[in-house]
Amino acid sequence: MRAAVLCGTAGSLLLTALTGAPAGGAPARPGPAGLTAPDLTRGTAVAAARAAATGIRFGTCAKETGLPSGVRCGTVEVPLDYARPDGARIRLTVSRAQATGKDTRNAKHRVPRQGALVYNPGGPGASGMAFPLFGTLPEWKRIAAAYDLVGYAPRGVGRSAPLSCKDPKRSVKGPSQAPTHPSESYKKERIAEAQAYARGCLRRSGQALRHYTSLDNARDLDVLRAALGERRLTFMGASYGTYYGALYATLFPSHVRRMVFDSVVNPAPGQIWYRNNLDQSAAFEGRWADFRAWTARHDDVYGLGNTAAEVLHSYEKARAQLAASPAGGKVGPAQLQSAFLEAGYYDDYWPRRAQALSAYLKGDPKPLIAQAARPEASVAAENATAVYTAVECNDASWPTRWRTWDRDNTRLARTAPFETWDNVWMNLPCAYWPVPRQRPLDVRTPPGALAPVLIMAAERDAATPYAGALELRRRLSGSVLVTETGAGTHGIGGGPNACVNGYLDTYLLTGELPEGGARCAPRAEPRPAAAEKPRTKPGTAPHARGARTS
Repeated sequence: MRAAVLCGTAGSLLLTALTGAPAGGAPARPGPAGLTAPDLTRGTAVAAARAAATGIRFGTCAKETGLPSGVRCGTVEVPLDYARPDGARIRLTVSRAQATGKDTRNAKHRVPRQGALVYNPGGPGASGMAFPLFGTLPEWKRIAAAYDLVGYAPRGVGRSAPLSCKDPKRSVKGPSQAPTHPSESYKKERIAEAQAYARGCLRRSGQALRHYTSLDNARDLDVLRAALGERRLTFMGASYGTYYGALYATLFPSHVRRMVFDSVVNPAPGQIWYRNNLDQSAAFEGRWADFRAWTARHDDVYGLGNTAAEVLHSYEKARAQLAASPAGGKVGPAQLQSAFLEAGYYDDYWPRRAQALSAYLKGDPKPLIAQAARPEASVAAENATAVYTAVECNDASWPTRWRTWDRDNTRLARTAPFETWDNVWMNLPCAYWPVPRQRPLDVRTPPGALAPVLIMAAERDAATPYAGALELRRRLSGSVLVTETGAGTHGIGGGPNACVNGYLDTYLLTGELPEGGARCAPRAEPRPAAAEKPRTKPGTAPHARGARTS
């Protein structure tokens, strides 16, 4: 089941039940049991009014954030449960760099401030606290001149009422296996692990666990808007951030000033989240092929083969060797796969990954160990996984019968073996989730209800396949899509593509959008420089355990 929610300027809501849960799915609910959407709308309004009156007291950032003195930090208070806005509350950490006012083209001219630009990098489970540092990058200086750059850690993340599902010291450090066609005994082991993990989430978090959802993230965003003193929100979301940004646009269309959706989650209710993960696994097979084809074109540098098939043979040879004898006692097949999954997110990883594989097969395991070995058990890593799991499991129905997962993914792995089963193990706790699920909101806005918004996507993005951008454009009336053609890097705004950045800057600075959308030529392919480090924005490295939206 799923629910369509429409919000008018008066704040009234209408729920309509629709069908379409995954086969074998558990019952879902539109909100806390026994409550209606108006209850939640009222709760959001109460919390937003309270935040507007209180504001945010920005001061020195906590040492553990690692943020420089030019960035200031504070907190905003939100209800744990929006149906009970005067009940338990939690605090979300917020960071801000004030608009510089510096005109990059004319030092004598002062750029007028336009307000706050709030950013989320994705996840679920990723923190946006590092976003103010983007303003130091050349591609972001014009935006940083006009806007306060505001990041925050969503509920459950970091120091924002942190969520935990297991003791980080009990996390697997490696080396470990990652069979592309797992045996029945291996599947049983992973099922038991998923069941234990789901129980651990409830044991460590209690009934508060049900309040870590995308809809709660959207409502928190409106409270943050009010706390910042913004009448209307200017927001940029990447990856998962596009999904709860779309929820926000549906719930609060009159509160939107400008919105950028970069690398879009397919918001169709029937896609959240089980089918989106199937589509993601299929798409990563294409990106894996892209990497192998690029490596083959540079066989003179890496010596891994002059066809994609030969490169695959080299990779499988390394997998077999690591299964028998892990590199440095740290890197097995699972760590190898995780490292190369990152190359599916960002082209910039290609040279280093190819060089590490080449060196390993020539007898030098050090580069591979440096790139693929998992770090020591980390509270932050466990927290990110816990939030990811809680949000995706809470958001929607998932199949509860293992045979459904087994059938769908066994079929998919025949044509897309690279990431399919790893994605299953990442999400399998949702089959055994111990708290009620929600029904996904039917994201859509009627003509004229929402200010024009910008959608950006790369055609070969695997983490959020391009079909999601097309679907969001269809659902948000007046939205415009800018496409980076033939490219696959995840997250394209503020990167090296000047064409994409031109549309981003123009929209955020003037509100203007290209009529009918636009298509940009792809960025240049990475150079086969073995020592070159990947170029990513601060705080945007992909997660290592399974594929996520970011």
